[in-house]
Amino acid sequence: MDFPLARQYFYQEIHQPDKQINLAKAALHIAQEEYPELDPIEYLNALDTMAAEVEELLPPERYPLRIVQSINKYLYEDLGFVGNTVDYYDPRNSYLNEVIERRTGIPITLSLLYLEIAQRIDFPMVGIGMPGHFLIRPDFEDVGIYVDAFNRGEILFEADCQQRLSQIYQQPIELNRSFVEPVSNRRFLARMLMNLKLIYLNQNELEKALAVIERLLLLFPGVSAELRDRGLLYYQLGQWTSACLDLETYLIQVPNADDADAIRLLVERMRQDL
Repeated sequence: MDFPLARQYFYQEIHQPDKQINLAKAALHIAQEEYPELDPIEYLNALDTMAAEVEELLPPERYPLRIVQSINKYLYEDLGFVGNTVDYYDPRNSYLNEVIERRTGIPITLSLLYLEIAQRIDFPMVGIGMPGHFLIRPDFEDVGIYVDAFNRGEILFEADCQQRLSQIYQQPIELNRSFVEPVSNRRFLARMLMNLKLIYLNQNELEKALAVIERLLLLFPGVSAELRDRGLLYYQLGQWTSACLDLETYLIQVPNADDADAIRLLVERMRQDL
């Protein structure tokens, strides 16, 4: 596999049953491509230390709400973690090592930090891929609460989630049950990568955006939208043979896509000049 070493580690981690994927390891392997000197063990040990310190704070009665309150006190009061509202689209917010070092991040990376601590103290929690704002919740039947890791561990109920959605989209939004379903580990990592992809595209960091898409395609091979986007990046980077292969595959998969005619014209132009 002709990938950077960090990419190979990422592939090895995700190339196993979903529930066996270690999210922290996979996230650190994502970060390794940006920070080649990064040692994942150092940050995994930091998570172990945090969890051990939380364990010491836990009350004798380990009810879900009390455990959440103990984690919140430790992360947000003792350590000072905070959602990055000042520079939300700083790519460092999407790298777990930077989140741990700088004690700031975006909803999904702060959720990952929270989930990893909860897992280490045997408190099962799951990620909730609500549109526009990632949440987590204890993984108990009918527990009825959600945790907003970006907003200092704010505890939400379903009515609050619906209100939050309406605020995000600036119109009344009905809370569809699918909005608060747990996400798989692969979907969790894909959402992290989609954030990075959009950031790098907006910053015109084409090579970095391309590397992100390649990892998305490792998670979900053959996804037509990612093949199209990779093909368009190849085109912009002058790699026209690779661009044609991806865009032609896209047209085979979705021949009636809204952008199919424009993609066909682009492929024809490239083929004429190859």
